[in-house]
Order: sequence, then C-alpha cells, then structure tokens
Amino acid sequence: MSPHKTFATAGRVLRQLRHDPRTLALIIVVPPVLLALLKYVFNGNAATFNRIAPMALGIFPLIVMFIVTSVATLRERTSGTLERLLSLPLGKLDIIFGYALAFALLALIQALVASGVVLGLLGVTVLGGTLEVIVTAVLAGLLGTSMGLFVSAFARTEFQAVQFMPAFVFPQLLVCGFFVPRESMAKVLQWFSDILPMTYITEAMQHITRFAGWGGTFGRNLIVTAGFIIFFLILGAITLRRQE
Repeated sequence: MSPHKTFATAGRVLRQLRHDPRTLALIIVVPPVLLALLKYVFNGNAATFNRIAPMALGIFPLIVMFIVTSVATLRERTSGTLERLLSLPLGKLDIIFGYALAFALLALIQALVASGVVLGLLGVTVLGGTLEVIVTAVLAGLLGTSMGLFVSAFARTEFQAVQFMPAFVFPQLLVCGFFVPRESMAKVLQWFSDILPMTYITEAMQHITRFAGWGGTFGRNLIVTAGFIIFFLILGAITLRRQE
C-alpha cells in the first residue's frame, strides 16, 4: 500500500463527486433535513427528541453513506473505471482506502453540518462535548462507507446495491437500541446485536447524551467501531476483483 497512490485515488474520487451535486446534496443536506423533520415529529415532546436525536445523528449518516458508497462504487465497476484501475500498478488497498479517504472527508463535512443543526438550531443538549458528538458522527459515516464498499462487490446493478439495505442495515437498526433499550429485548437478540456495528455507534451516542468524557463505555464503543471500519475495508479489498 502506497500513501501517494491512496491520496491520488482519493483525489480522483473527490473530483468526480464535485461534479455530482445530487450526491453531495444527499450526503450533506439530507441528514440535517431528516433530523429537523424528526424534531417536528416529536413536537411538544422535547424530552423524547433530546433522547433520540443524538442516536439519529449517528444512524442517519451511516445509512446515507452506505447507500451512496455502495451505488457509487458499483457504478465505477459497471462503467469500467475499476477495471482500468486494476490494470494499473495500484494495490487493492490503495484503491479501497483511497475511496474511504475521499468519503471520510465528506463524512467530516456531513458531521459538522448535522451536528451544528442538532446542537445549534434544534437546541439539543448533551452532557458530552461537541467534539465527542462530531467524532462519533464521523465514525458513523465512515462505518457506512466501509460497509458500502464491501457489499458493492456482491451487486450487479445499482438496484441490487440498494436491495442490501433491508438485508444488511435494517436488522441492525431494529436491534441496536434505537427503538427500545437492548436490555428489554429477548436474550438472543441482545447476543445478535453484540456482533453488529450499528450497536456501538448507538451506544456511543447514548453515552454522550448522559455522560461527559472519553473513557469507559464511550471509548470502548469508538474503538470497536474503528475496528469494524478497518475490518470491512479489508474485506472490501479482498473482494475487489475484475469485472467478469
């Protein structure tokens, strides 16, 4: 793996995305709009909104980045771009981490905008600091990116890439603790949620809501999330292959 080649790949992806305003709007604009909509869904119940908004700040970017990355990567496969890249002296990790680096920058912008809306315009208060919220939101976006890069290898069309949502993301959403506390679920579902990455993003955001500081449960959740990101990126590199 060469840092120079990785940054060159990231630069190419960013130049392409710069000319795709709809994708940029989906990444940067849609999550804050959804969070604002959620505010009015719970109109008159500020306590409930303050409890779930930080969790939604982690989940919405994850889902958006999953969709965008899986579809964008598949588009590069079907257009022959990845085929040409694989014929160059580029390692698979250079390509995968280059894509991840490009989308990481977008995830950072997304996190800054969404966090500003939630903590500023929508008036959500958390005991953890703003930096903790932003870091967790960025990791959520990166997690969605890494999962999208991985699952794109198993889709033949953009529609198939979107079909991975109900199979790969929705089960995580149901058992991550967003709707009901995990302790209230059946024991088998608690064990199932323990091996799913969205659980740790949700728990990190829950911790920020109630506690300050980087240690303990919060730090552990960030480390586990980072481990999942690296795991899926490596799997994405392993499954990267020439179009047949």
